[in-house]
Amino acid sequence: MPLDFATLDALRSHHPAWRLLRSDHAPLLASFLQRVFVSENLRVIPAADLAEALEDEIYALRQHLGEGAFPKGALEYLNDWASPEKGWLRKFYRQGSDEPQFDLTPGAEKAIAWLESLAARSFVGTESRLLTLFDLLRQISQGAEADPALRLAELRRQRDELDREIARVESGDLPLLDDSALKDRFQQFMQMARELLADFREVEQNFRLLDRQVRERIALWDGSKGALLQDIMGARDAIADSDQGRSFRAFWEFLMSSTRQEELTALLVRVLSLPPVQELRPDARTRRVHYDWLEAGEHTQRTVAQLSQQLRRFLDDQAWLENRRIMDILRAVEGKALALRDHPPAGEVMSIEDAAAEVDLPFERPLYTPAVKPLIAQVELRAGDEDLDPAVLFGQVVVDTALLGRHIRNALQSRAQVTLRELTDSHPLEHGLAELVAYLQLGAGSFVTTVDEDAVELIAWESSGADGESLRKTARLPRVIFLR
Repeated sequence: MPLDFATLDALRSHHPAWRLLRSDHAPLLASFLQRVFVSENLRVIPAADLAEALEDEIYALRQHLGEGAFPKGALEYLNDWASPEKGWLRKFYRQGSDEPQFDLTPGAEKAIAWLESLAARSFVGTESRLLTLFDLLRQISQGAEADPALRLAELRRQRDELDREIARVESGDLPLLDDSALKDRFQQFMQMARELLADFREVEQNFRLLDRQVRERIALWDGSKGALLQDIMGARDAIADSDQGRSFRAFWEFLMSSTRQEELTALLVRVLSLPPVQELRPDARTRRVHYDWLEAGEHTQRTVAQLSQQLRRFLDDQAWLENRRIMDILRAVEGKALALRDHPPAGEVMSIEDAAAEVDLPFERPLYTPAVKPLIAQVELRAGDEDLDPAVLFGQVVVDTALLGRHIRNALQSRAQVTLRELTDSHPLEHGLAELVAYLQLGAGSFVTTVDEDAVELIAWESSGADGESLRKTARLPRVIFLR
């Protein structure tokens, strides 16, 4: 992007990040949003909870700055920050809920990241960034090389380097990174980890922009319905096959591997225990940064799924409007025909082309198939007198397996294993036996589990009887243990 006067002047007037830095409330904005959204890696916060946190923040500031500081209420500030003129928060409603939700916009997060970069750093490393640049250029060059001979030559060169490294270690020459190199590389890792978390919001925003463009094409479409569907399906494929879509899908598949998760956990524990790294005083959340990536990626996946579902409903509405327009045309034709019934006009009113001859070949006729005679049993039907509640037929229980999976992952962050009984004690069963079966299905498919047949555990839950009274039910089963 060229940094000429016109471009910078437009950014100063329209970009949310620049508007935030120019705001009179920039210190309150940046500190509060960084604490509740960025530091805690929260993607969505209900309006009531966010307003309460902001009210506490404003109350603490008034103790130092005076009662006249920040005179408006917390909810007024939040609505103002979410207005189109500001664009620092995104206010929306979740499906099936009438409570507004708030999320941080990519522009506001960029401004907060820039403010964090202004802080003086006790150590500034450059070696790791240079090595990263060289490694990226090497990957680009190798990935674009179509000559097999050159590709094999490069692979053999890498193999020879590995053989020489192995020989050095076997001979006792074990090169180690000094403290400065360790700090340099860890600082580079932390910067890229934070940038990766910030990128998820921008990826979500880009997905929403692509979805908005598809809706605009639907609203302004004047062609046939078949061509519209073909164009829409191509647009959805374009969203999934775009550069960001393919990159995000590759990232998600890499991170969802249980082997990669265990490797990341082991590497983080090992690196954070090194004395040079401990001197940098890393954030406590660094130990679980890959779980923050998982939560942010899962939220992005849910956003894309919701956009697809909303687009499907939007198409259904368009089809209903099209059918209604066809019926209006048919009724108009019928009305005009009835008006001409008593007073037909002179001359030709309508012409129909001659019908074409139908070719009916004898051998294309199907052979005779005897009809099946039904066997009717002479059974007297009697009316039943049972008084049943038909509402039971419409009762549905939906178990959120994604939420249960998060319970298991959160429990395994602080310990190596957790039993099913401990999970149900910390998160009581809300749907009874169906939720218990869902836990067992997750243990068989998505997590590593073991069963202790020698130990028997009782798992209890509360349910309602036919008359509405509270019942306590229990299930006896061997001890099920979820492993990290």
